[in-house]
Amino acid sequence: MIIDTIDNLKCYVGINPLFADVIKFLEENDLASLEPGKHEIKGKDLFVNIINQKGKMPDEAVMETHRNMLDIQIPIDGEETYGYLPLEDITVDAEYNAEKDVTKYPDQPSSTYATCRPGMMAIFFPQDGHTPCISNDEMFKKAVFKVKV
Repeated sequence: MIIDTIDNLKCYVGINPLFADVIKFLEENDLASLEPGKHEIKGKDLFVNIINQKGKMPDEAVMETHRNMLDIQIPIDGEETYGYLPLEDITVDAEYNAEKDVTKYPDQPSSTYATCRPGMMAIFFPQDGHTPCISNDEMFKKAVFKVKV
């Protein structure tokens, strides 16, 4: 897991070459003005989901992992807190959904929490269990870049 500012995404291009395409997309597009839904950047290898989400309390949010994609999650118009737990520490058994590349662990609590404000990002790798969408009860807008690993 990486928590940083969006301006520092360029420091992580060595981790995944598709990060350069994310940076280019961010330079050419205003996330706040994008319509909700999926926006393809490089086919199935790189796309962004723009989501209007109702905030959840920590005990309502669901832990998840991905196998083939990593997430770059960016809150657009409000704070978002993320729970975190290394995949190796997840104790709940759950079924992997290959079509959506997600395993959800509804009864797995997080061990650590981090909050991002607009202008920040959270990067979650396949080894990172994460619980997104923790916020107050109000609606907020976020971007989730899905990047092939």
